[in-house]
Amino acid sequence: MKGRVIAELSVVPVGTGEPGLSHYVAACLDLLAQRKGISYQLTPMGTVLQGPLDMVLDVVAKMHDAPFGLGAKRVVTTIKIDERRDKAATMMGKVESVRKIRPSIQT
Repeated sequence: MKGRVIAELSVVPVGTGEPGLSHYVAACLDLLAQRKGISYQLTPMGTVLQGPLDMVLDVVAKMHDAPFGLGAKRVVTTIKIDERRDKAATMMGKVESVRKIRPSIQT
């Protein structure tokens, strides 16, 4: 089970001179859409990725670089990685484990 991770990523261009960042997010998601072997879910405050650690880290580096290609002068990227080696874990599995305890929780 070694090597599969769930990661939460936030890529934030700083000092762009505009309040909207959607086109930067879209450029990052384009990189993910091209990757086989990585699942992802866009959330209001970031993106959750699931896949082999080496592939996730590779695409994270490319996503970090994407805003520079659109003119950003500074980018702050935050990543959290969850790797379980005792059993398989998935994005949905993590949510479902909480729903079993609190069925009224909505996502």
